[in-house]
Amino acid sequence: MNLTAIFIVGIVCWSIVAIIQTAKGKSHEQKKGEQNEAYEAEITALKERVSVLEKIVTDEKYDLNKQFDALKKDKVA
Repeated sequence: MNLTAIFIVGIVCWSIVAIIQTAKGKSHEQKKGEQNEAYEAEITALKERVSVLEKIVTDEKYDLNKQFDALKKDKVA
């Protein structure tokens, strides 16, 4: 009878540990999913910012203003 009780207690403990590990794994996966969503949103925002900066830098007015600034510096010096 003692041996049977030990086996039953062992099985119950093993089951509890398995349930806890499964619960932790699911919450960890949910956190990873949330982090991935946040990273994707940040990447999208950064791509938009880079696109705007590319438009500004490749604009003819930007280059023209740069050349005027260079000429002004040459006159001052």
